[in-house]
Amino acid sequence: MKKLSMILALGSVLALAACAPSTPEEPVDTFKTEKINVYTRDTSSGTRDGFMRGIGFADAAANDSVLVSGFITADNNAIMSAMATDKAGIGYVSLSSVNNTVKAFNFNGVEATEENVLNDTYGLKRPFVLMRRVDGDYVNDTEYQLTLAFMAFVGSNEGADVIANAGAVATSRNGSWSTLSADHPVCALDNSAVTLKFGGSDSVQKIAEALSAAFTPACGNVQTENDHTGSSDGWKRTQGDQKDGVSYKHIGYSSRFFRDAELAGPEVTRMQMAWDAIVAIGHKDNPVDNLTAEQLTAIYQGEVSVWGELYE
Repeated sequence: MKKLSMILALGSVLALAACAPSTPEEPVDTFKTEKINVYTRDTSSGTRDGFMRGIGFADAAANDSVLVSGFITADNNAIMSAMATDKAGIGYVSLSSVNNTVKAFNFNGVEATEENVLNDTYGLKRPFVLMRRVDGDYVNDTEYQLTLAFMAFVGSNEGADVIANAGAVATSRNGSWSTLSADHPVCALDNSAVTLKFGGSDSVQKIAEALSAAFTPACGNVQTENDHTGSSDGWKRTQGDQKDGVSYKHIGYSSRFFRDAELAGPEVTRMQMAWDAIVAIGHKDNPVDNLTAEQLTAIYQGEVSVWGELYE
């Protein structure tokens, strides 16, 4: 009987063990093995110039041959769209373009915010600058005076507010437009039959369009046209070899400082209007929160090729 009791007890233990819930296994993190899909701007882009120099990979600012094989070239809007759907992608855009459809990575442990750009703790930033045509190179004096008035508006308190609302950090607040406009009597006229043409950097386009919209009612309802095709065109179409072609502009924007070869015109024809942060972005479900300059360089060189190498 004693032996039978032991057998029955052992059977009960085994039955209970069989019915007990098993410990769930840890979910498999498949993202660790995902190959990084690298997106970049083309070599004429001011965003690319600022990004590559900012991460310490200046050789890639205007040279595709040093980049990881299989990289994808896209403009600002296309990179934003790609990061909304490509879970393994990485790209970079202007801070003014970032929204909640993507994830903005911290850079060297610092978040990309206006405050951190101003206090100089966020290191990945670049200038927004503009260039006008030189004196005497306008169809008429009205267009010349309106161009000068626009530059003054950009540097006004109201212009700075427009720039800030569009996501960049203005570098000038020279006073209210109601005071500054007295130096530009052309703005008291009816300018509705005149069109000012703007172009250059597409990273500046959002800000440029906002400035244009604010300037129109502030200066006699002048008409504006924004056609943005890249920072290099900002110079070419105002003072360079395309300034007299069908795509000529009155104002050309750049999201990098103008290069030595682009500085033939007088300094008075140029101004910096803002600082902008460049932000490395990915899919919003990406588990990585921070990337260092060294890690970004390794990604764009191809030394780091899977996401698992960037987090535990």
